Amino acid sequence: MKLITAIIKPFKMDDVREALSEIGVSGVTATEVKGFGRQKGHTELYRGAEYVVDFLPKVKLEIAVADDVLEKAINAIVKAANTGKIGDGKIFVTTLEQVIRIRTGETGEDAI
Repeated sequence: MKLITAIIKPFKMDDVREALSEIGVSGVTATEVKGFGRQKGHTELYRGAEYVVDFLPKVKLEIAVADDVLEKAINAIVKAANTGKIGDGKIFVTTLEQVIRIRTGETGEDAI
């Protein structure tokens, strides 16, 4: 089992969710976050004063998947989140040692 953590642009969240649903991934946790990478923020004008916005709004998606679904899920996220512009985001994959569904007590892939 793997945990996919994807940091994407906020307006791409629905596209990614739909792409994951199409391949059978049903559970996604989304968190609104702020950060920067190569974009390094930008400057904005507010009431005549210029200021730097260092952290840009992003959405962090966390998706637990079985090993056999991993590549399909990654490809779906990349395809749905890609705009071709800087700041499209990143995907991190980590190994899950154990998953437990609290309601039923199911463990492992049955809990995903």
